Amino acid sequence: MNRGKWMRAGIGLVLSLALTTTAQAATYMIDADHTRVGFTVRHMFTNLSGSFKTFSGSMQMDTKAGTISAIKAVVETASVDTHHQKRDSHLRDADFFDVKKHPSMTFTGKQFKKSGGKIEVTGDFTLLGVTRPVTFTTEILGEGKDPWGNVRAGLTAYAKINRKDFGMDFNKVLDTGGLLIGEEVTIVLEIEAIRK
Repeated sequence: MNRGKWMRAGIGLVLSLALTTTAQAATYMIDADHTRVGFTVRHMFTNLSGSFKTFSGSMQMDTKAGTISAIKAVVETASVDTHHQKRDSHLRDADFFDVKKHPSMTFTGKQFKKSGGKIEVTGDFTLLGVTRPVTFTTEILGEGKDPWGNVRAGLTAYAKINRKDFGMDFNKVLDTGGLLIGEEVTIVLEIEAIRK
């Protein structure tokens, strides 16, 4: 076989592999009824947890290969819930999420790196109109059919951000010299998604 034929054969093989890989990836829509978008932050001498009730998102995954190739998510900031009405009202005002000016925060995945059984998903995280790169350590927990014939997949993911990087600066100094609220926030996602 001459050089030209070798090159054409090689290109054909690469294209075939690429098409096969693409064909195995599927689109999944986040099932908000079975998903938790949560966070934890230091409050004085303990950790305070909360979550968001309203959100949506989709992703491209190959669960057999354990890979993710795209992800987009939108969270409505006014849906913040820490099980304390007065505190939640404060979180919605200009000191924190400023929901009137910034009704949502978003994440769009850009880079996907498989590391052992986990996937490092790095993307653009936008909060309070500020966009910065954030990496979520993600694990696909499994996939299967539910009793109604839908194919569902489960994932867990977490990331740490510094809220001051996004302009969320509110704080108070305690008599002991410490801060009322920590600057580091841990984001924890427990996701159930349905394959389209």
